[in-house]
Amino acid sequence: MVETIVVGPLQVNCYVAACPKSGEALVVDPGDEVVRILAVIRTKGWRVAGIVNTHGHFDHVGGNRALAEATGAQLLIHALDLPLMERAQLHAQIYGLTAEVSPPPDRLLADGDTIPFGELTCRVIHLPGHSPGGVVLLCGGHLFAGDVLFAGSIGRTDLPGGDHQTLVDGIRKRLWCLPGETIVHPGHGPDTTIAREMRSNPYVAGLVD
Repeated sequence: MVETIVVGPLQVNCYVAACPKSGEALVVDPGDEVVRILAVIRTKGWRVAGIVNTHGHFDHVGGNRALAEATGAQLLIHALDLPLMERAQLHAQIYGLTAEVSPPPDRLLADGDTIPFGELTCRVIHLPGHSPGGVVLLCGGHLFAGDVLFAGSIGRTDLPGGDHQTLVDGIRKRLWCLPGETIVHPGHGPDTTIAREMRSNPYVAGLVD
């Protein structure tokens, strides 16, 4: 069960993935507008088991503090993106925006880690290129892709720590092996599927091992 809340001036997709049996939920990339995120969670009667940042850019971490304080949930991010999280305010200023200072994470993620919530589990796939510690989360037939893969595009690689070839190689090696019907929930824009992007994404279509 997945709810999408589009938040902030950069229109980030914040996702709430919940176990239908237990009501435990993960919040992925609470970039802003925590009041709206909490309203969805409370309306559904869910309990937040964890807050996961797919990467450390300000538009994806700006709501960390308010959400963590409201729910008491642990905050998780990959170790290599901790410096980006700590500099989120400076990054926001480049865009003429502000960002709340994130609290330090409770858990540093690594490739292959699992994140349980209720009877469900997400697997962490480290996929750098947009940022050094960027991750995607595979939860059954759902992939929370952050700024790695979009419908018809891929994450930008011109920011500090970005690398185009690393991102393309990672998508080819780590994502194209997933079932084609896997639903991709990107950090911005509409959902897509692995099969659709393999077939038509101009940046990575046809790049199969």
